[in-house]
Amino acid sequence: MYTASFAFFEMLAEAGVTHCFVNLGSDHPPILEALVKGRRENTPNFPKIITCPNEMVALSCADGVARVTGKPQAVIVHVDVGTQGLAAAMHNASCGRVPVMIFAGLSPFTQDGEMRGTRTEFSQYSQDVKDQGAIVRQYCRYDYEVKTGKNIKQMMMRALQFATSDPKGPVYLCAAREVLEEEIEPYHLDMSVWGPVAPSSLPESAVEEITHSLIGAQNPLFITGYVGRNYNAVRELVSLADKLPIRVLDTLGSDMCFPSNHRSCLGLGYGSHPWVTKADVIIVLDCDVPWIPTLCKPTTTAIWHIDVDPMKQQMPLFYISAKSRFKADAETVLKQLNKAIAGHLTAYSTTYKSRFEILEEEYQERLADLSKVAEPRADGALTSAYVARKLKGVMPKDAVVCLEAVTQTVAVVDQLQMTEPGSLLNSGAGGLGWFGGAALGIKLALDNGPPNVGRFVAAIVGDGTFLFSVPSSVYWMSMRYNIPFLTIVINNKGWNAPKRSALLVHSNGLSSTASNDELYIEFDPSPDYSGIAKAAAGGKLWAGKAKNVTEFNGLLKEAVEAVKGGTSAVLEVVVFGTGS
Repeated sequence: MYTASFAFFEMLAEAGVTHCFVNLGSDHPPILEALVKGRRENTPNFPKIITCPNEMVALSCADGVARVTGKPQAVIVHVDVGTQGLAAAMHNASCGRVPVMIFAGLSPFTQDGEMRGTRTEFSQYSQDVKDQGAIVRQYCRYDYEVKTGKNIKQMMMRALQFATSDPKGPVYLCAAREVLEEEIEPYHLDMSVWGPVAPSSLPESAVEEITHSLIGAQNPLFITGYVGRNYNAVRELVSLADKLPIRVLDTLGSDMCFPSNHRSCLGLGYGSHPWVTKADVIIVLDCDVPWIPTLCKPTTTAIWHIDVDPMKQQMPLFYISAKSRFKADAETVLKQLNKAIAGHLTAYSTTYKSRFEILEEEYQERLADLSKVAEPRADGALTSAYVARKLKGVMPKDAVVCLEAVTQTVAVVDQLQMTEPGSLLNSGAGGLGWFGGAALGIKLALDNGPPNVGRFVAAIVGDGTFLFSVPSSVYWMSMRYNIPFLTIVINNKGWNAPKRSALLVHSNGLSSTASNDELYIEFDPSPDYSGIAKAAAGGKLWAGKAKNVTEFNGLLKEAVEAVKGGTSAVLEVVVFGTGS
């Protein structure tokens, strides 16, 4: 039989979807039939099917693959309850601009045997909700209930057009069993007419105005967060910084946007940075939160906001005092600016030389300060800065780091000092627990051949984040599918982020003198983080815990070698101030 379900998987393959992460249920008998058919018949380019015991992990996996490949990936979940199980991963994919398709079944709409797929189980009554798509609609670029198998491919491609057009993001489709069981005539679409919306550019008048403003500025500043998603855009930004004495602030929206070894690099900052208040020209380029007004504000009125989504349509409250705002693609814009600026440089070469020297001096001072911060403490206690600096030294040069360290993020990024586009990723959002599935997906996407041949993947996470990630599913999948990666768990004994938030509002309030126990954010006694992972992997995982510099230096080398050999490793590090 050629059913709507088989057409679904056939369409995924034709659309370039390489992986489908599944958590299957009673709404999926036709899906199961199609999966067996595809496997037994060796259907060409059939998506690789990965079983995920948890939906949050499934979507995070698809998220990781999509970020690395740039191609949309798919997730299949079970009716309303599986849709709810997607949890914070929906928030992450939406905020992180990730092209993923989520497909869910619906409870059958017949109960007396009128059609194949009619109700056969008790749960199909309780899981029949009024508007299943409403559970995730506000996070989606598009959602729809497929009504007939006869146009299932067209509806899938319409959804994928939304998913892959800027601002990219998740889409949600659902269909009842009767629709998925429908026998249809085999057919194929002309894929040349289903592409995403093409990138847009700046109007020439804007290019001219911004060019003259940048050339005449004394302290121009670029603030970005998503430029790193497009590696060519990063190179264009570097080219611009080679021509003009600009400073670049990376807010790590979800990708490393500017190399740390360039003199124009200010490092990572979000919400507040001194140069936000000192810059005389600011270009906000593909960035969701360039600054937080209660923490710092620009003093200049020469602000241009350029983004694929300058209105931030998913954010009810958002505005910045930009002189002008443009909906345009970062790579295209940077190419325009580079071309325009190239013709004006000769007249400014002497002035720029001295300013480039100032940038180099500032940069070297910053590196020296960071080096001091990473020095080992006299008492041997570990700090996040020391941990990150040592990891940088032992990882392969082409390693990819998946980061979800929350309050330790700036300290870690400062010491990792990554230089290549795609070498550092985080969720770009607030749904903690992303790293687990994302690291699996990133490693899957990067591997070519045996697991110890592909690129090295490491995750650096907080202890609270580790627990949010559903480690029982993450490390079982790592073992089941032979996807080795390193996890460094920074144990600071609980959730420090809520306390930081409280101090920003009540700097002299009760929270300022309260213990973590009084604030209900302390994990004491600490769980055995690496032990949890090892149990989930059936014992087939390297596990360790370091409480001081000496222990850490030895165990880190062991952990890295374990991953290189094809086994996942989890190393817990107890950082200064947390006790044992």
